Amino acid sequence: MKYLFLLCFSLCLRTAIAQQITLSGKVFFEQHAFEGATVMLLPVRLVTTTDQQGNFSFKGIKSGAYVLRLSAVGAKTFTQKISVRLEDLNLEIRLKEEDSRVLDSVAITMVNDRGADRLKQVEGTAIYAGKKTEVVQMANINANLATNNARQVYARVAGLNIWEYDGGGLQLGIGGRGLNPSRVSNFNTRQNGYDISADALGYPESYYNPPTEALERIEIVRGAASLQYGTQFGGLINFRLKKGPADRPFELTSRQSAGSFGFFNSFNSIGGTLKKLNYYAYYQHKKGDSWRPNGHYNQDGAYVHLDYDFSRQLKVTAEYTDMHYLAQQPGGLTDAEFENDPSISTRSRNWFKVNWSLFNLSLDYQLNNSTKLNWRNFYLNAGRDALGILSYINRPDPGGVRDFLSDTYQNLGSELRVLHTYKLIGKENHTLLTGIRVFKGSTDRGQGDADDGSGPNFKFIHQEASKSQYNFPGLNVAAFTENIFQLSERWSITPGARFEYISTKANGYYYEIQRFVPDIKREESKVNNRSFVFFGIGTSYKPFREMEVYANISQNYKSVNFNDIRVLNPNAVVDPDLSDEFGYTADGGLRGNLRDWLYYDLSVFYLRYNGRIGSIFTKDADNMLYRLRTNVADSRNIGFESLIEADLLRGLTNGQSKYKLSVFSNFALIDAKYIHAREAAIQDKQVEFVPPLLFRTGMAFGNKRFNLSLQYSFVAKQYSDATNAEITPTAVDGAVPAYQVMDFNGSYTWKWFTLSGSINNLLDEKYFTRRADGYPGPGILPSDPRAYYMTLQFKL
Repeated sequence: MKYLFLLCFSLCLRTAIAQQITLSGKVFFEQHAFEGATVMLLPVRLVTTTDQQGNFSFKGIKSGAYVLRLSAVGAKTFTQKISVRLEDLNLEIRLKEEDSRVLDSVAITMVNDRGADRLKQVEGTAIYAGKKTEVVQMANINANLATNNARQVYARVAGLNIWEYDGGGLQLGIGGRGLNPSRVSNFNTRQNGYDISADALGYPESYYNPPTEALERIEIVRGAASLQYGTQFGGLINFRLKKGPADRPFELTSRQSAGSFGFFNSFNSIGGTLKKLNYYAYYQHKKGDSWRPNGHYNQDGAYVHLDYDFSRQLKVTAEYTDMHYLAQQPGGLTDAEFENDPSISTRSRNWFKVNWSLFNLSLDYQLNNSTKLNWRNFYLNAGRDALGILSYINRPDPGGVRDFLSDTYQNLGSELRVLHTYKLIGKENHTLLTGIRVFKGSTDRGQGDADDGSGPNFKFIHQEASKSQYNFPGLNVAAFTENIFQLSERWSITPGARFEYISTKANGYYYEIQRFVPDIKREESKVNNRSFVFFGIGTSYKPFREMEVYANISQNYKSVNFNDIRVLNPNAVVDPDLSDEFGYTADGGLRGNLRDWLYYDLSVFYLRYNGRIGSIFTKDADNMLYRLRTNVADSRNIGFESLIEADLLRGLTNGQSKYKLSVFSNFALIDAKYIHAREAAIQDKQVEFVPPLLFRTGMAFGNKRFNLSLQYSFVAKQYSDATNAEITPTAVDGAVPAYQVMDFNGSYTWKWFTLSGSINNLLDEKYFTRRADGYPGPGILPSDPRAYYMTLQFKL
């Protein structure tokens, strides 16, 4: 009897186990694996999403009849009846395009093996139809991620001028189409859709640069982004961080890097999905020495992402970011010092400290198949301290007290977006986006004397800041709308408008410098309220399925920065009558794919900048020459941008090659001149920070196991001031000579391990990209010579 019971139990157990079946599949869209599609199994209502390879799976289901439903942004809903028997079932599903259809709250990334991509015309609760957009797919580029090497990471983004003076990648300096690269200040800079800059109203510089090792992709939208994201001339740059994998409960990645000049970087992350909870977190520690004396740095950063699907309609996401670093700055050089020996340092008492904390809470709600909502709420608590000697670099450190500039930023913002698809006339779907944004910022800024030592002692030596102390509160309320009118299957027109109300205030004091008597303390209180409406329109036409012609024009605006008003700097005097800058951006182009092996984006643009703020030399009442920062003139930038990326082996073998030979070419021509100038000396002169030619190219060879890449970059001669001075004694103004740089990267993967190496500046070019008028200079900031790096990654 005992053995009969065991036999029956064993048979029942085997039957039960046999009925626990795995249903899996792979989803494609336009020949590419599709990430992020929502997969639902009915009537049991199991839900999952496809991973980066387009895979999904349901484990432990029973045999029976089911309905499989897939939905994704930009694709028709896929529905199929399935009969599951006693064996595992694996499916291959190909989605078909449906323009402007929004069926799920997940933002979709089309996964391919290109480094460059573009945004779809509707993603999440955003509209990109008819706009110049670029996407850097981090998984598909071979770059030095440990050092955040911008020259390599942004190599496929056309027309970017990149400042390279920070070998550790602590800060990012990029500008497009002739705009100042300083700390990405001419882009609206976001992370996962929310602000990360110091103060979007009065000081839009970002001292926080997300580690590229944590990025899934980088999204860039040019000037036409002004309607949805704020009116900056440069447009939008959005860092999209990774999420935990959707198909496993736990994943660990550990990357340890070492390199030249004492560089060490440790990046460690975990992530996964536990039922309805997706999580991802990283911790990073980085340290190193500059190749010049007086250049050590330490950085620590952490990030946590949690999102929970309360239902098929509702998802809540919480994110927290913390980053801080301390860096000693070797200062700038004169032209003669740079030519003789760029490795020297004449400043040993300059320090820089940053603390950056970000919190975001967002809600995604799918009202129905046609309407969805996104609500982002973010808070920034941050600060930066700069300590040192700002006197002209052609004079020795005078000793004595140092200049101390201390900022704290507290910003609170909320942005609500609603996206709705509808039918008007005919069968085509139209898409309406509306939104409102409320932003409240507060910046406290003090400047005064610090001690006469050489260490990082960030304290004023007096009871109050001895040069100035201000609070800059600001309020911004904006409402925006855009609508895709899908006139036919191939042609769409997208008009839009944005209303802005901006209130900026200044409350505090400054000391008016006197020559022969004590400085005079001046109390000051200012209020500047303004409101306006901006408009834009874009169009897109697809003569063929894989080709698009697009064009747009949008108005732009840039507020006067706090830094332009009340920072005392011996290298520059600021015009007290500075005013905001207005203008517009227009661009158009041709982009698409040739079969499945070549991607191209060719475009032209026109950027009109009225009342542009710049620097000119002028004389005071005593006939003394000084540098004045003021609204110098209007400017106009005209340019051509192109990017071509191709997998030659895929094209030659019709996709049958096991290897990949990828080449890309990024070429830009920019003609930027001052017009309607206040001073005849700058009429028709070149706009500063605008290389007339930028060319970057590269090639990569490999397969899933190994990859070797070589990259070349050429940047033409440019100027650092509006008068186009070739050289000045202080080295603050002058030409930035043309330069060319080559980089090599290689990687090899074996099971859970990846070994990668990089040689930056392979030919050991001596060059610089920036002349600074303040921190971290002043003067010429030399770029790094040849450097070697190695990374060992373990992924489980």
